[in-house]
Amino acid sequence: MLRGVRRATAAVVLVLAVACGGGDATAPKPLAQGDWKLVFHDDFNGTELDTARWATCYDWNENGCTNSGNDEEEWYLPGQVSVGDGALTLAAVRRSTPGSDGKSYPWVSGMISTGRDHWDARPRRTFTYGYFEAAIRIPSQAGMFPAFWMMPASRFTPPELDIMEFLGTTRQVSMYVHWRQQDGDRRKARGTYGPVNFADGYHVFGLRWTSDELSWYVDGVRRFRVTGAERIPRVPMEVLLNLAVGVPHSPPSSVQSAEMKVDWVRVWQQ
Repeated sequence: MLRGVRRATAAVVLVLAVACGGGDATAPKPLAQGDWKLVFHDDFNGTELDTARWATCYDWNENGCTNSGNDEEEWYLPGQVSVGDGALTLAAVRRSTPGSDGKSYPWVSGMISTGRDHWDARPRRTFTYGYFEAAIRIPSQAGMFPAFWMMPASRFTPPELDIMEFLGTTRQVSMYVHWRQQDGDRRKARGTYGPVNFADGYHVFGLRWTSDELSWYVDGVRRFRVTGAERIPRVPMEVLLNLAVGVPHSPPSSVQSAEMKVDWVRVWQQ
């Protein structure tokens, strides 16, 4: 998700059930044959976002934020994040908005993070290794860039773990790891899965991150795996979900709004 920002197997079986439809994805039921424990979760069953768990911007929050490294078209604001009917909604709306960086953005949108409220604060939660997953319904509209991912608590990438991204399509999910080699060169590995009509309902996207493996799952089935010591992060990371706009292409003029829905988020660790 971050392409550059200014200042910015251990034995376990996970049985996952997902129901396609609005806000009704079934929570995962892990059959623990190891010592995995649920350490973080949110079912979004209330009427307001739990701000003890989530911030609504990046760590460089100044009356909102964006990801300048991607040339995104949205300015993130807390008013674009809502909870109701058992789900989190991140709402993108075409509305010209001035950013605190002196630029004007044609869209406002929503995001959540386990990170900080502002640059000098402490992150809410960070994680080193674990199994991370969320039940997500992506928007069907063109020009949207929904993502579920992780960035270092240091706020400088790489490393970076992209559990789910949709780039210019709603039918193929991308999964990435970004790392830096010993000589300083930035590298990345990408997996994809599709075609699937992901916008038709909720789907579960997961990542197993251990000291020697990265494995990505879509609806409980492993779809991508990476090994190799230099590729695997070993630093505390924050969890983020966001609905960016305009990557890789701007929405057509007929698109005025879009929503990304999240039924639940889970993190297990050993």
